[in-house]
Amino acid sequence: MSTSADLPVTERREMRRVLLSSYLGSTVEFYDFLLYGIAASLVFNKLFFANLDPLVGTIASFGTLAAGYVARPLGGIVFGHYGDKVGRKSMLVISMSLMGGASTLVGLLPTYDQIGSLAALLLVALRLVQGIAVGGEWGGAALMALEHADPRRRGFAASVVNMGGPSGAVLATVVFTLFTLLPEKDFLAWGWRVPFLISIVLVAVGLFVRLRVTEPPLFEEARKRRQTTRAPLLEVLQRRRREVVLACFGGSSAFVVQSLLATFALALGMNAGHSRTTVLVMHSVTSILHVVTIPAFAALSDRVGRRPVMMGGALATAVLIYPTLLMISSGSTLLLLAGFLLGNPILQASMYGPLAAYVSEMFGTGSRYTGASLGYQLASTLGAGFAPIIGASLLRAAGGNDPILVAAFAAAVSIVSFLAIWRTRESHRTDLVEVGANPAPVPGTTAV
Repeated sequence: MSTSADLPVTERREMRRVLLSSYLGSTVEFYDFLLYGIAASLVFNKLFFANLDPLVGTIASFGTLAAGYVARPLGGIVFGHYGDKVGRKSMLVISMSLMGGASTLVGLLPTYDQIGSLAALLLVALRLVQGIAVGGEWGGAALMALEHADPRRRGFAASVVNMGGPSGAVLATVVFTLFTLLPEKDFLAWGWRVPFLISIVLVAVGLFVRLRVTEPPLFEEARKRRQTTRAPLLEVLQRRRREVVLACFGGSSAFVVQSLLATFALALGMNAGHSRTTVLVMHSVTSILHVVTIPAFAALSDRVGRRPVMMGGALATAVLIYPTLLMISSGSTLLLLAGFLLGNPILQASMYGPLAAYVSEMFGTGSRYTGASLGYQLASTLGAGFAPIIGASLLRAAGGNDPILVAAFAAAVSIVSFLAIWRTRESHRTDLVEVGANPAPVPGTTAV
């Protein structure tokens, strides 16, 4: 088996282009998707739910955030169906365009003071479009990287897509933070809108790169052999239900931690007395490190397996999530930084880094886009979609700013993820051509 260094120059160049396309596309998509989360934490409760009690308004704002996560499986199903039948590339172009349009319109929305409750309804509608778009984006971008990659580096290659999450978070947080420096009146009047309007420029750059990549050879070969299926969703639901369930619960803990730290923890830190700017800066600094640790844990999974890395991360999260949230809510700037450092770059990355390969390697080429997208997006919906609402509600039930109930919830989800991953077959050395039939090890290796 050749390594990436042995590939012809044209193939190495194409692989670099594919990885860049997957990374940039995912970064742009998650910039838009996570920018909404920041705004939901800090702004939307004041602008779109001004008629509610502040804490109730925050919960309602997180409710609109959840709408996007609920829509993600639908996006995975729709884009997965056509991605498995028509091709990965065209679906990626459509999903990115859809996301850019929705985000731009969020930046143009009138507020509650201008059109009343209709403003919140329009906000939810655009959030649903965002959810559908990102639901279709992830599967295609992950498979473009995974199916082009050297078999021994699939985890690292697929993780490039997941690097787009924290990269988009950094970009969104930095841009949003710059506009929070405006006077409060100007920020609430127009400053918060500009980060959403910038999306149109980022989408143009992403599309320029994405249009230059080719379909994965693995998919083209399957299409030539007529190994694609007319009804990918039916194929997945009939023959791969177990894999969808294991992918969903196996990935849920990574999404709970990600969502709590990207939204709920921002409000938690501010409640402890930190300024909005301080919390956003600390979150940005740790997100930069997060971009590095995601592929590091993925590369480790290429060597020792997906299961050991992810199971270790789930157990560590169950034990350490309470100290992490305590540090964020302590009121100390140093501990705030330490909490974010422990949370995303270490705990979350250990589960999230190998996740793209872990999910994608469960399904055959003819239905991989659909199966991987459905499993991943269900994990996202269950894990991330409702975590901020649950977190805010549990914090209110506990009274004060003690996150003990929130930590208990996150720890319980981590144990569920551990058990789901434990029930999954190790796949880091599996030949993807054989998935769906009789999986075989890649030549030159031994099965685990």
